[in-house]
Amino acid sequence: MPLSKRIPTEKDLQSWLYEKTNWGRWGKDDQKGAINLITAKKRASAAELVRTGRIVSLTRDLAKTPAPNNARPVQHYMKAHHAQNYGASGDYIGIYFHGYANTHLDALSHFWGKDGIYNGGDPKKHVTFDGATWGGVEAWAEGIVTRGLLIDIPKFRKKPFVTLDAPVHGWELEAAVKAQGLKVEPGDALVIYSGREAWQRANPGESYAQGGPAGKTPGLHASCLGFFKEYDAAVLIWDMMDATPSGYSLGVPVHGAIFAYGMAFVDNALLEPLAQACDQEKRHEFLVSLAPLRLVGGTGGPINPLALF
Repeated sequence: MPLSKRIPTEKDLQSWLYEKTNWGRWGKDDQKGAINLITAKKRASAAELVRTGRIVSLTRDLAKTPAPNNARPVQHYMKAHHAQNYGASGDYIGIYFHGYANTHLDALSHFWGKDGIYNGGDPKKHVTFDGATWGGVEAWAEGIVTRGLLIDIPKFRKKPFVTLDAPVHGWELEAAVKAQGLKVEPGDALVIYSGREAWQRANPGESYAQGGPAGKTPGLHASCLGFFKEYDAAVLIWDMMDATPSGYSLGVPVHGAIFAYGMAFVDNALLEPLAQACDQEKRHEFLVSLAPLRLVGGTGGPINPLALF
């Protein structure tokens, strides 16, 4: 059934977040969330999409330089060791990976709603200084491999990038997929390209995230939650994030899919090269591979998603 083009109300949002959820769908103790939709059969089917062997990385360089959207730059220190007949070097890396600068994976413990973490975890109990004891990234330690589907919003709109005054809606995602001649399947990784690099070129010296949730940021509208739930998406990979201000009680409502549906999010992906590769390969579907860090209790981690054609 096609999604409604009506702007959702606050009541609609609350229904998506707290009524039409995936809580209990895979058992009361489940901590994998929508990744359960990626079955062995799904992975095998996705592997059949690898035909030419082309690989495209979807990650940005680690941001080591302070910037308006990078208040906590990556720390990278090196030490050289010199011996009589050889030399070697070592590195220290410190990363606060959440935010708007680095490409990173959000685990289920990263974001919760009024009823707690996905599937009922209590943040007051399970989110500790030493790590999360519910919804940690280790639940996905075996990796996430599935079909990726690029939804190219600039191409669909025939405009270079998404703007503040025109956020991406759920029904628009549906229409864009149809225009590309494809269908979303359960367990897919939705790769939503909004033109962040083109936006940055048109706005040199400005930060994409102008104040983050409390400021003004172009991106996806809360109505996208209806699309994610309707089509049983497992992963969201995006370059622009929640459109803010959202106009709803939840400042970043699209992130609500983490606790409502158990979706894995890859924030700040680099998608312009992927969009170019899709044009060259003449297809918008491919295999996506994510290999999370095995950080027990982590709320996610830096990640280098790979698209294979």
